[in-house]
Amino acid sequence: MLIRIDEASERPIYAQIADAIRGDLAAGRLRAGETLPPAREVAAALRINPHTVLHAYQALRDEGLVDLRRGRGAVVTDRVAGLAELHVQAVALAERATILGIGPEALAALVSHAGRRAGAPVAARATRPATGIAPERPQEDR
Repeated sequence: MLIRIDEASERPIYAQIADAIRGDLAAGRLRAGETLPPAREVAAALRINPHTVLHAYQALRDEGLVDLRRGRGAVVTDRVAGLAELHVQAVALAERATILGIGPEALAALVSHAGRRAGAPVAARATRPATGIAPERPQEDR
C-alpha cells in the first residue's frame, strides 16, 4: 500500500490518506479480510501524527469499508467487492464522458446528482419528475 501526501493540497491529510486507501480497495490491491497497516507505522512513514491516520481509518469505517477492532486493527470488510465493481464501471463512464466531450466537473456533478436521487425514497423518485415539478394528478370522476 502506497500513500502519498500532497502538503500543498487544500484537502486535509486524513482525507488524502483515506482517498489513497479507497483507491487501493477499488483497484483490488486490498481485499476483504486483509488488515491495514497499524496507524503508528503509517504515521511514522509519513512523518505525521498517528491521530491523523486514525481519522482516515475512522472515515473508512464510517463508510463501511473497514472494521476497527481493538487488538486486530483496521480490517477490510466484504463491502470492498462492491467498490471494486463500481470502480470498473466508473472508469468506463469516465472514458465515455471523455469521448462525448464531457469534462470531469460536469461528470462529477452528474454522478453527485444521480447519487442524491438514488438515495431518495422510492416513492419520491417515482413521483418526482426531473424538472422538480410535481406531476399533475388526474381528476376523479364525480
